Amino acid sequence: MRQGSWVYFLAALLSLTLYQVSWVIVPESTQSHLWAHTKQARRSSILAKCALNKAPAGPSPTFHTRQQSDRYVSGTHPVLLKNATIWTADSTSDTLVNGDILLARGLIKAVGDVPLHMLDEFANLEVINVHGAWVTPGIVDLHSHIGVGSAPELDGASDTNSVKAPILPWLRSIDGLNTHDASYELARSGGVTTAQILPGSANNIGGQAFVIKLRDTPERSTSSMLLEPPHTLYTNASTVDSTEPPRWRHMKHACGENPSRVYSQNRMDTGWNFRQAYDTARKIRDAQDAFCAKVEAGEWDDDYAAEGAEAYPEDLQWEALVDVLRGKVRLAVHCYEAVDLDGIVRLTNEFKFPVASFHHAGETYLVPDLLKKTWGGVPTIALFASNFRKKREAYRGSEFAPRVLAEHGIPVVMKSDHPVVNSRYLLNEAAQAHYYGLNASLALQSVTSTPAAALGMGHRIGTIREGYDADIVVWDSHPLSLGATPQQVYIDGIAQLPSPFISSKPFPSFQSPPRTPNFDAEAAEAVQHEGLPPLDPRKLVDRAVFVNVGALWTRLGGDIVKILGPETKAAEHQVVIENGRIICWGTCSSYTSNTDFETIDLQGGTIAPGLTTYGSPIGLSEIRLEPSTNDGVVHNPLSTSPAPSLVGNTIMRAVDGLQFGGRNTLLAYRGGVTTAVTAPTGSFIQGVSAAFAVGAQSVLHDGVVKSDAALHVTIGRGGSASIGTQIAALRALLFGNDGGQILDQVRNGSAPLVVTVDSADIMSTLLDLKASYPQPLALTFSGAAESHLIADEIAKAGVSVIVTSTKPFPWTWDSKRILPGPPLSEESLVMRLLRAGVNVGIGVVDEYNAQNTRFEMTWSAFESGGLIDQTTALALVTVNLEKALGLSPENIPNDLVAYQGGDLFGFEGKVVAVISEQMGSTNVFR
Repeated sequence: MRQGSWVYFLAALLSLTLYQVSWVIVPESTQSHLWAHTKQARRSSILAKCALNKAPAGPSPTFHTRQQSDRYVSGTHPVLLKNATIWTADSTSDTLVNGDILLARGLIKAVGDVPLHMLDEFANLEVINVHGAWVTPGIVDLHSHIGVGSAPELDGASDTNSVKAPILPWLRSIDGLNTHDASYELARSGGVTTAQILPGSANNIGGQAFVIKLRDTPERSTSSMLLEPPHTLYTNASTVDSTEPPRWRHMKHACGENPSRVYSQNRMDTGWNFRQAYDTARKIRDAQDAFCAKVEAGEWDDDYAAEGAEAYPEDLQWEALVDVLRGKVRLAVHCYEAVDLDGIVRLTNEFKFPVASFHHAGETYLVPDLLKKTWGGVPTIALFASNFRKKREAYRGSEFAPRVLAEHGIPVVMKSDHPVVNSRYLLNEAAQAHYYGLNASLALQSVTSTPAAALGMGHRIGTIREGYDADIVVWDSHPLSLGATPQQVYIDGIAQLPSPFISSKPFPSFQSPPRTPNFDAEAAEAVQHEGLPPLDPRKLVDRAVFVNVGALWTRLGGDIVKILGPETKAAEHQVVIENGRIICWGTCSSYTSNTDFETIDLQGGTIAPGLTTYGSPIGLSEIRLEPSTNDGVVHNPLSTSPAPSLVGNTIMRAVDGLQFGGRNTLLAYRGGVTTAVTAPTGSFIQGVSAAFAVGAQSVLHDGVVKSDAALHVTIGRGGSASIGTQIAALRALLFGNDGGQILDQVRNGSAPLVVTVDSADIMSTLLDLKASYPQPLALTFSGAAESHLIADEIAKAGVSVIVTSTKPFPWTWDSKRILPGPPLSEESLVMRLLRAGVNVGIGVVDEYNAQNTRFEMTWSAFESGGLIDQTTALALVTVNLEKALGLSPENIPNDLVAYQGGDLFGFEGKVVAVISEQMGSTNVFR
């Protein structure tokens, strides 16, 4: 028992003894002696509390003298990683070191040149030659809900939010942390070793957060996952041991749309909620300080020790918020807009407390000077790379925010908000931020040392340095390259991937940071136009000459073919365009000096067919969570509420609700997507999809590629009707004779039936239905998370599959049996389907992600181990996808996209022009 605890125990024992023997006649001198001890014990206890109030949070001064981690697991073998390319994130020494790393007793023991005498200290040393592979600190996720929101989603295991009240600082995320969440293994396989588990954003103050390591522990408990748990977790705040410095605590605040939507409040209500809560905490703190001042000044008399005497002022519900005012809590604040940020900054100055980090923070890049006014210093800003525009307060978010903030000297973190972004791919958020201009070192720091510092844990995680926790990731390529995947992950020195599958990637091209494009002009425009810069092409030209072309792909019938490339051995390639069509390629010197032609230098870049996107409501939904900007939801005929009689049994058409020129649509256009296929939003019978030109101005301006593409149906568990009911209704629909033209086309096989479905069991039932149908039913599965389980049967039935999540996640019970891909499985879902002979396309679920179609395509290619070459990869998001959706080659214009400075297969090329055959012009973005 520690010294402070002995004192407190003795006081309690003496009080109890006095009570129990009060009926015994005790000499007056003895009573006086015991009474003195009681007063002294109580006074010592209060003085200890008062001293603790003033003690700053953080590690002990002797922390780095430790020889063994407090998380060390007995029996763990030491590991020597040899011949590594080590990115240390260590600001005190060389960031890049070539050499070895010794891991032992849960700590990093040596980095670089490891002395032989040190190796002799450790028995059973495991030596692993990583052959020059990149090694980084473990990834740190500053904003995660892993474990409190279940995977798969289950109503009985959703503990992210409480809806009891807007102000709940007394709640703790650890009390809802599920140790069996399927996400832990997935996150580890992406190199994530530490995460801050935040309560959700339904409340203005949602409660206390906790930092965990993501490895399994022998104890299998929630508490055993904690990293430096605060002392208050295990004891009442009034009895914390004063012999150790207080450890950092963590708390979540939120403002803006989320708490407003839950509690039907507005921003004025939010402002008052915060001020009232902090005023309550301030009164308690001031009362404590006044009480302590009396005790410390020796103003102590017998009345203080008497029964019913004035007590040390405290309140269990508010003690954590009092600690915020005392600067002992790392505060994470969910705020998007300038108005909310300004309100929190004013709050910090009114009540004098610091903010560790602003999260989501979409408009922070527009108000850097405001951030610097935060009391206690500028907070770290935690952002997504491109997940914007899904709600009004996120509409002005920008891919260039990380670089703009960094240019103002403001620390930047990339976060997952798991499961909003599957934290397994958190490093990809940093890689995308780098693509849009964030410095390479800052991009890597944004998921390692910077979030560690924001957590107050920078003394032990986020950096490869002697004495730090042995959290290490060995990568198969440069960590900022597209598709970088761990070869091995160590948490506390323990390997987390028992039998990793490693995709071979060519050396040395994947071992250097990408040569990212220059987005200086775009970043400046994002700030100039307050997050809404113009996205239309700079100009339209009828004639253009592209010089220094590295490669040229085009459509030929139903195939993608490569016409030009390095293999043609030409010193320089040119491609000449007139009215949206190629009139010369290869050596076209007669055009290069013709002033009637706009000359565009691709600097070794490529020209490739425009990509097609499917799976999101792009073109029907501008701001997903803002109903006034959307086409709405199609009525489900299997629900209990009847459809309006005016509608009857009509099948809805997406073409009737299309809207052009939306920001997600135009950003997709700038990302190389020229065609979108969109279906109405709904459950069971969604309606008829439309294919439209992404860069068109309206339906009347050549905007529609095909008005009625396919009939779309969703079948799954958890809805208003059983699976049997849904299948029976679909069977009646197919075998009946009513309905419109699209149903007739589906019945005779001239239009596809696209079923959004994840469960392999439901897909099997649908294959059985197809086999019993008298006509050659053109069937396509969309989503199809479990389709790998019946890939051969799908291929045999001639059914196409559109994988709308190339980065798999077990969202629902129907999709819990995912094929995760390397390093957890040798094959990915796309690989397995292709090997079985299935016609496979790739789509996306979120509108913002349409602009990343090329990256999703390339990711699938890179993890295939060479199975998917560049031409096959392009087919995944062009001809294969279009075939699955009933679009024939004559439906799709041969639009081409020009990428400057590199190809579209990585984080190098930048779209500078779209060559539109349909519009008869070249749209230039320079």
